[in-house]
Amino acid sequence: MKNLKYYLAIVVMIFMTSCNSDDFDAGDNDAIYHADPENLDANGIPVRLFDAQLPVMPSNLEYTIDLNQWDIPNNGTDAIKTTANLQAAIDWAHQEAYSKVILPKGNYLVGKDVNDIYQGGIEIHGDTEFIFSEGTVLEIDTNNKWNYCVISLKGDNIIIRDGIIKGDRNTHIFTPRDGDGKTAHDEGHGICVWNKSNQVLIENMKIHNLTGDGSLVLDANDVTFTNNDIYNNRRQGISIVGGKRIEIKNNEIHHIKGTSPQFGIDIEGPGRIDEDILIQNNYFHHNTGGDIVNASGENVYILDNVMEQGEGSTYVDGPIVSWHKTHNIIARNTITMKTGSVNGRLGYIQYSGGGDKGHNRATYVHENVCNSCGMYMYKSSDADVRRNKFLGYFMAFSEFDNAVLIDNLVTYSEEHPKLRYCWSYRFNDVTGFASGNYLGDTLEDIPLSETTPHTLQCVLDGW
Repeated sequence: MKNLKYYLAIVVMIFMTSCNSDDFDAGDNDAIYHADPENLDANGIPVRLFDAQLPVMPSNLEYTIDLNQWDIPNNGTDAIKTTANLQAAIDWAHQEAYSKVILPKGNYLVGKDVNDIYQGGIEIHGDTEFIFSEGTVLEIDTNNKWNYCVISLKGDNIIIRDGIIKGDRNTHIFTPRDGDGKTAHDEGHGICVWNKSNQVLIENMKIHNLTGDGSLVLDANDVTFTNNDIYNNRRQGISIVGGKRIEIKNNEIHHIKGTSPQFGIDIEGPGRIDEDILIQNNYFHHNTGGDIVNASGENVYILDNVMEQGEGSTYVDGPIVSWHKTHNIIARNTITMKTGSVNGRLGYIQYSGGGDKGHNRATYVHENVCNSCGMYMYKSSDADVRRNKFLGYFMAFSEFDNAVLIDNLVTYSEEHPKLRYCWSYRFNDVTGFASGNYLGDTLEDIPLSETTPHTLQCVLDGW
């Protein structure tokens, strides 16, 4: 477990550089996570050293699929014929070493019966840039299968861009599964990045109406999502179930609702490696479970995102949720809640490790603005929390070791008068260091120490 001297060394470095939230310049955040001062930037955030490697095509050979030659319908009919003939054209282009394959304008209905639980779509080979002509739709046919992939990637160096992928959630047949009778059917995906595919770019796509996820990343490396609109899917926007060097930037992910967990992005690969993940400059809204949940990821940077509950929407878990012993750098996000979740009105919550309070790396929470929401961490250790604004709610720690709290602002709402007297900064059995924290216009004296756990009297009194 880290010694408080480590944190104090960082504090001295911050003060010496005279940094504050007004002149903060993140640069390009190119860095990796190490818990020692020489690997922190001038604002005390671990420097990111990873970048997802982008695809590199082996040639400039281009082929526009000839619909007449391959007898491919493009009017949204005859899924069996469309799938077989479109796949034949894609396979031929790959055999002929075309790196750029263009799908002409139209609506392509795909789907083939693979087995009792899986409905197949089309497969894209490695070393291929697959381009949709403007307005082109690739749609899965109505089916009754638990699993499907509208597009499945097969190999390295693949780009998918400029099109629309549509699922069948509005017409899907939720047939009970043999054995347990369940009807979740939550594995219907728009783009499946799997089979250990590497160097993948998914760009400028609309991906919607899936029975499961907009995209599933399963045991893949160097995958980038940028400028996509991912919405109205039942389970997730993007699921990462084993992946290294994943970048999700400049996307809009919204209206995820239907079957749990219902998050914009879910990092959850038990038994797999989820590592070096960047989630930056995305706009999340109307996601029922929450916006980002990290259950298993290491070195996860959540930066510069906007997260809004949205009119008429409710959260189940909340905007940002992390699990014990994940590694998170959460900075410069703007989070807005309108009502509470099962966790209350918490913009960020770190779930506990139960009886295991140790945490092998610190959690960094810097320069976030939480509108009508706060944060809570419990039964864990090692948090570096600086220059955040929790407007109208509270910051709380319980049974927590080594909480470093510097230059944060908490305000209270007249709707919650008790917050002013007890909950604004709430501590139960907490060690650490605190300096420069305000409640409204008042500098708060928070007596955290390295050796003596601090508990507020009102907590002892049962407020």
